[in-house]
Amino acid sequence: MGAAVGHTSGLSGSRANVRAVVLDPRSRTRLKPATARFFVGEELFARLGRVVCAADCLPRKELFESWEVARRVRRRMRGGRVVDLACGHGLVAHLLLLLDDSSPSALAVDERLPPSAAPLAAALARAWPRLAGRVELRQAALGGVALGPGDLVVSTHACGALTDAVIARAIAARARVCVLPCCHDVETCDAGGLDGWMDPALAIDATRARRLADRGYRVTTALVPEGITPKNRLLLAEPAGEGLDAGARA
Repeated sequence: MGAAVGHTSGLSGSRANVRAVVLDPRSRTRLKPATARFFVGEELFARLGRVVCAADCLPRKELFESWEVARRVRRRMRGGRVVDLACGHGLVAHLLLLLDDSSPSALAVDERLPPSAAPLAAALARAWPRLAGRVELRQAALGGVALGPGDLVVSTHACGALTDAVIARAIAARARVCVLPCCHDVETCDAGGLDGWMDPALAIDATRARRLADRGYRVTTALVPEGITPKNRLLLAEPAGEGLDAGARA
């Protein structure tokens, strides 16, 4: 991918050019039009960075995090409607369509959509017209979203037990699911009795993986670069017996 100029060591697929100014991918600073100069070249990530900078609304960390999650999801799963739950700005939903055109549409849902979600979506559609009309932003309770077995359910940093709710909804629908959990709360999340042996956050995520496996899912794990987020364990699962791109047939 095209690189953000500055210090990006440890980012998979990144080639960093060295300048005096450092662009820290962990920063929550808003990407601004002036920051576009750090995104050099015509590779997809560089073009994406410039579009997002021009939109002047997205935290830097969200760009890098969404990109790394979407890339890893698409390595494993293709096709089907994308459903991005607790979506924030909905960038992951857009990226999954941008990276792989086998999904016909995406639904990005959050109980409180940021006001800048719609302007960002418009900017992305202007840059990539094939996205126009294919991503629906919806402000709604996650429990009211109808899911089906052909769906690809994703959620990036849904806080605490909200990740468990996303997993439970996907299991009930027999949908594929990919989550990047955060805010592991031992009071509200099940550690499976493993927190005496391992870090409680890891115990909670291991229990989530076991729960999916027990419900007949094939589980895959991956890591987002720690240089972007320390809460970097990505959990991907699909009903056993289905191909990795089974959703394309749904």
